[in-house]
Amino acid sequence: MGRPAPAARRPGGGARRVSDAELLQAAEEAARAAAEVLLAYRRGGGAGVVHAKSTPTDLVSQADLDAERAIRAVLTRLRPDDAILGEEGDDVAGTSGLRWVVDPLDGTINYLFGIPQWCVSIACEGHVAVILDPARPECFRAVAGGGATLDGAALRASQADDLATALIATGFGYDAAVRRAQAEQVATLLPQVRDIRRMGSAALDLAWTAAGRYDAYYERGVQHWDVAAGLLLCAEAGLECRELEPRGALPAGVLVAPAGIADPLQAVVG
Repeated sequence: MGRPAPAARRPGGGARRVSDAELLQAAEEAARAAAEVLLAYRRGGGAGVVHAKSTPTDLVSQADLDAERAIRAVLTRLRPDDAILGEEGDDVAGTSGLRWVVDPLDGTINYLFGIPQWCVSIACEGHVAVILDPARPECFRAVAGGGATLDGAALRASQADDLATALIATGFGYDAAVRRAQAEQVATLLPQVRDIRRMGSAALDLAWTAAGRYDAYYERGVQHWDVAAGLLLCAEAGLECRELEPRGALPAGVLVAPAGIADPLQAVVG
């Protein structure tokens, strides 16, 4: 199972094959290095210096930055020829044809407020994904074409076929105009479903959807690093993964759901 092993360049020319197992091991080692940094900050009672990014409510901490440095250090050591796209650092071009997409701390606001709903998210595009939840602890893994697991056990996603009884996860943006439009959309959706959850980490929302803890998930305004690992998890767990086009004040987004409720859910939030 799994995709054909990609070719990795060797110094001096030639190439060797790299297995998905090697990529998965690298992803997990990088995720655990970041988790050590983040847990150390939590044990110290803080997160270092905190700055605002896109809005006063969109924050980044020294913990975010140090965790991404830890990820990049591992990937640079193990996969020096690969490209890296990270939330908090510069894009690194590669020569191997592989690219890592990393979010060192998804759920920063939760982390800063001491809410145990945050994670490390790492994907090698088209090949493997790891979402590590250090607070529980739980490690979600996926290999393209090879399935998705939670701590080694195969994930079982929801097979819901009735939107009225579905538990839906979502999230909200930082811009006030976007949030207003999202609130209007939630007000339309809420009477049509069992209930809605908003926990604050897109990556964990996707992992929990893949694990069947939610029936479906949608969110607009997410970035590639927020969802790259989680979408692979969900696809490998048997869920439909769809893009949501921009609409009015609402930016583009993603929707993940079992086939039985994907169309009716998209009819409301798409």
